[in-house]
Amino acid sequence: MAPPLLLLLQLVINGVALGAAYALVALGFVLILNATSAVNFAQGDMVTAGGYAAAVLAGVLPGPVPAILLLPLVAALMALFGLLFSLVAYFPLMNRPPVAVFISTIAVGIMLQNGSNALFGGEPRAVPPLIGTGGRVEIADGLTVSTQSLGIVAAAAALIAAQHLLFAHTQFGRRLRATAQDREMAYALGIPVKAMIAATFALGAALAGTAGLLLGNQFFVTPTEGGNLILKAYIAVTIGGWGSLPGAVLGALLIALFEVIVSAYVSYPVAAALLFLALLAILFLRPQGMFGEAVRRRA
Repeated sequence: MAPPLLLLLQLVINGVALGAAYALVALGFVLILNATSAVNFAQGDMVTAGGYAAAVLAGVLPGPVPAILLLPLVAALMALFGLLFSLVAYFPLMNRPPVAVFISTIAVGIMLQNGSNALFGGEPRAVPPLIGTGGRVEIADGLTVSTQSLGIVAAAAALIAAQHLLFAHTQFGRRLRATAQDREMAYALGIPVKAMIAATFALGAALAGTAGLLLGNQFFVTPTEGGNLILKAYIAVTIGGWGSLPGAVLGALLIALFEVIVSAYVSYPVAAALLFLALLAILFLRPQGMFGEAVRRRA
């Protein structure tokens, strides 16, 4: 294979790894969006919280601990945080105008940013590699891939598959879907709607936290990175279609591939500008996104 083709394949693999982590953020974003009809603008800051949680756990546990062993701990801690978040930022305001929840999530996100900066400072923090020391493996003649990238893809794929199985093949998942689709009907059927909404916040925070762990080795963790991540999630959901879980995953993958490939051949600022131009084109030509659903009012 010619070197340009090898380079392109390398970029595609890196883009898929980055997109897999973005997909977890976007999935959590859509789950909360569907359950509450409100946008959680603290979702990106939950990613950084998960990254910091992984870094702290790695520092206090004895011996070098691969991040794959930290993943269930971080997911559990972030699920608890998601429950607390719902009690503070959503339920007291659930009967108020949607803008109230919109503002409350922004406020929590700002508190997370400032709290992270006060506790850990502004210097980037690193999370341990998922497996071993984060070396590289050769998958073809002249084409090597980092084990971290492969681990991100595998871990994210497993989490996305588990989320699909939960929603499609369990009674708990059916109750979550029923609550998201028609809250009043779910009440009438005896489903504990508030408990289902709280569980959705827990699941969304857990997905965000695991994304922070997956990204924290190659891209590091900083207090202000959450704003960039929530923007990526918002764009992914817009491209994929509001309320669509498969659309969120596909949109996240497309964003990451676009960023990685264009940045390699041109520059990141140009890639960012072209990404927003593409978003504007999609909003103009197909505002419902690739997996568009009936338009619903969002906060």
